[in-house]
Amino acid sequence: MKKNTKQQVSYWLKKHPSLKDDDNRLCANIWAEELTALGYGAIETQAFEFLRLYSFNKLTSAPSIKRARAKLQEDQPEMRGVKYNHRKGILQDKWLIKLGYKNGQ
Repeated sequence: MKKNTKQQVSYWLKKHPSLKDDDNRLCANIWAEELTALGYGAIETQAFEFLRLYSFNKLTSAPSIKRARAKLQEDQPEMRGVKYNHRKGILQDKWLIKLGYKNGQ
């Protein structure tokens, strides 16, 4: 049985802060945990078996993990990584100025 995706993402972001900026590694950690819970040796699992489990919704989908991570980072600033702060801070301010929403001060 899959755990709540938001709880899983929160757990992994707290355990390994470097995952805040790396969705692929975040997905891999969650899937390894789920494979182990299903009784598969995460390291030994064949690619075909992984794909079969993924296609039958036995593993959390990558888009669900990414959405949960994005929502957590939106709601909880301490969950944000360096890339988030750069993208949402500096770059967003520059875009708003170019679009005329801020007066450039």
